[in-house]
Amino acid sequence: MQNFSKLIAIARREAGAVLAEDVVQDALLVAIEQGRADLDDQANLRWLSGVVRNKARMSARTARRQRHRDGLWQAGRSEAATEEGAPAEVLAGLPKALRVIAALVLTGHNRREIAYLLNLPDTALRQRISALKRHLVARGLAAPHELSGLHLDLAYGRIRDVLLPALLRHGGSFASHDPDGHLFVVRRSQNGAPRQ
Repeated sequence: MQNFSKLIAIARREAGAVLAEDVVQDALLVAIEQGRADLDDQANLRWLSGVVRNKARMSARTARRQRHRDGLWQAGRSEAATEEGAPAEVLAGLPKALRVIAALVLTGHNRREIAYLLNLPDTALRQRISALKRHLVARGLAAPHELSGLHLDLAYGRIRDVLLPALLRHGGSFASHDPDGHLFVVRRSQNGAPRQ
């Protein structure tokens, strides 16, 4: 137990308290793999102290690089957001028909999906998209390039693998998923046209 505390102290000094226990556990796994797990042997303890020191330095370096990358990414995102305008700013002041188109574009829908959801022919959809672009340019805004629904920790590859069979099985027009990853298939109503 005393030797373990020494190893923890080395790891804390090199990598900080947050990473110390993980570093020591990784080093102990290496010691077991190398057949040097007897901490009562001073040669093994010196060797393991060096392993802990090296692993702690690598972990601290990795954590610094990660913080640096995250800072750069966050700075880039905030600059992009100020250049483009937030989604709420883009939607504000638009006529209702254009606001619906803009909301669907911002949530990642493509032309075919938007045309289906709004029951619009392609010509009408093109006219509304052109009008939306004109409104945004007149207000000095650019449409956000990011799709808000794609920043979640979801297994998009697996979701896509399941969507096509579900679409074919249920006879839908298109399939997608909500922000939580729940699948859904959209198809035309089974009811006939209303009679008068």
